[in-house]
Amino acid sequence: MICAQGVTVRAGASTLVDAVDLDIADGELVAIVGPNGAGKSTLLGALSGDRKIASGRVTLAGTNVHTASPARLARLRAVLPQRSSLTLAFTATEVVCLGHRAVGAPLARQHLRSVELAAFADRTYPSLSGGEQQRVQLARVLAQLAHHPGAAMLLDEPTSALDPRHQQLVLSLAREAATRGHAVAVVLHDLTLAARWADRIALLARGMLLASGAPSAVMDPALLATAYATPFEVLQGTGGMVITPRGSPA
Repeated sequence: MICAQGVTVRAGASTLVDAVDLDIADGELVAIVGPNGAGKSTLLGALSGDRKIASGRVTLAGTNVHTASPARLARLRAVLPQRSSLTLAFTATEVVCLGHRAVGAPLARQHLRSVELAAFADRTYPSLSGGEQQRVQLARVLAQLAHHPGAAMLLDEPTSALDPRHQQLVLSLAREAATRGHAVAVVLHDLTLAARWADRIALLARGMLLASGAPSAVMDPALLATAYATPFEVLQGTGGMVITPRGSPA
């Protein structure tokens, strides 16, 4: 389980995340949503232990992530960052092997196949498009989880550079991870995708947790209008909820 209690993150005089409490159970997929600047990625960084907190506490499986060693953290969570700074000419296979020292080329290629990049196994990482790099990094995360069955999965905007088909693929893989018992947190901008795939939605605004609950409860037009400062329309279709902004910003 991921457990965040009173988590506050500051940058100078600015409060980026303000006293957030959020639990994510094993086997649960929680989508973290909110407008630009709401603190979504900052909160995910705090949950992973990659972002220093001013106050509060975050534990994974009972371990404080901000005092754990890097080796311990690698066993507790697998993280897909919003952007990768990797510029070395590693092949896609070699990047996936970074997920765990026991991952060899044959297993790495299996994970690349799961993200539909088997044909790119020998391509150098910098030569790939942004969306392809994103999927290679997801394959690395999957390799790490395969060797740490109890680890949490933390994905920061994993669909941002993807076409609709691959957005669905990535979120189906996140759902499969939750089904296998991993606690999964995903930062998303697309509210319709969040409503379709998440067990629960955490809605942030101005660094504060405005609501946390089932998609049917959080995807409320009045609540969304408060968070995003624009009116929303929520429709119930055959494939689930469709959430779209309506008219001009408030």
